[in-house]
Amino acid sequence: MKIFLDTANYGLIELWAQTGLIDGVTTNPTHLSKESGDPVALIKKLCALLPNGHISVEVTEVAPERVYTQAKTLAALAENVVVKIPCHSDYFPIIKKLVDEEVQLNITLVFSLMQGVCMSKLGVLYISPFVGRLEDLDVDGVSLLGELSDMLDQYDYETELLAASIRHVRHIHAAIEAGVDIITVPPTVLATALNHPLTDRGMELFAADWKKLGIHTFP
Repeated sequence: MKIFLDTANYGLIELWAQTGLIDGVTTNPTHLSKESGDPVALIKKLCALLPNGHISVEVTEVAPERVYTQAKTLAALAENVVVKIPCHSDYFPIIKKLVDEEVQLNITLVFSLMQGVCMSKLGVLYISPFVGRLEDLDVDGVSLLGELSDMLDQYDYETELLAASIRHVRHIHAAIEAGVDIITVPPTVLATALNHPLTDRGMELFAADWKKLGIHTFP
């Protein structure tokens, strides 16, 4: 399973990149609006920082013809840019056209099994179901992950399942159990998932016991 960071903060991404755990980044207009400077320059920096990872960048246009043009421009920024387009029926014709032109696409704002089926049928690179946002409406977003994972296996589509809108550690565990290909996680949630109070307590106990020996150098 791959792990993406769900942020556009270069400093945080750089820190996590040093761990070797991060396989890519997902950004959106909200993420980019929180960062200073030119967003295009930032995207290029992220692509250079993770040359072997995918950097998802979302379109900001609304009209289909303008979305198509912007998607082509974004894809040309770097080979590892993946263009995010919302899963809306107005965009299906241009999504097909972009796939035919070998533009890497991450279809975002996926909330149903049928949306996932149709986008996988078109041959997009990623589909991104939003777990947390479904749960905001008291809908079981975790179940959707399992349904989409089973669907991709059943029909042998090449599209990869990218679990998004991950709000807490339970979502991460559920995504792993569902067999998703990728999870994209905010840095704070990922840090919480990778730490455990019993690990901290164990380290403290070992350090205290070793200190009792009074040995100042070892080995």
